[in-house]
Amino acid sequence: MKNLVILLVGITIVLSSSTVVYNSQDYKIKEGYTIAFKSKDPTGEFSVKGSISFDENDLQNSKFDLNFPVSSIKTGNGMKDKKAQTAEWFNAAKYPAIEFVSTKIEKEGNDFIVFGKLSMKGVTKDKKVPLKVVKSSTGLVFSGSFPVNRMDYKVGKPSDAVPNIMNVSYSIPVLKK
Repeated sequence: MKNLVILLVGITIVLSSSTVVYNSQDYKIKEGYTIAFKSKDPTGEFSVKGSISFDENDLQNSKFDLNFPVSSIKTGNGMKDKKAQTAEWFNAAKYPAIEFVSTKIEKEGNDFIVFGKLSMKGVTKDKKVPLKVVKSSTGLVFSGSFPVNRMDYKVGKPSDAVPNIMNVSYSIPVLKK
């Protein structure tokens, strides 16, 4: 009987110590926020939609699933905005959104690296995105910047007027759901 009690106590201790569960916090992107792209020419922004689950103590269950509607492009020039929708550039009729879905998140110093799939104009490529996280009173602010080669995604044609490398920067405030 004594051995049975010791066995049950041992099993209880093992089970209770191995069932710590972390739940990533779900966040809502504040309305009206955008990501920016910059080069000599053009420069502009896209609106941001999607879902985010993030917990720096549970990166395995954290996830970014972001969508940037091509129709939301704003360059400050209406003619450029319309041209960006055409088949030569983003082909908004066939590919209405640029998408980024994370596959893994790793801590790097005080910041993070988000590994994921960037899809644009029917082409999907692996992308590493640096991520800085700042806590605010109502949620978090995610920020960072990274280069994207538009030719990798068949956006436009090679040109002296438009550089191949676009620098993407973002600062996205999110609220707890």
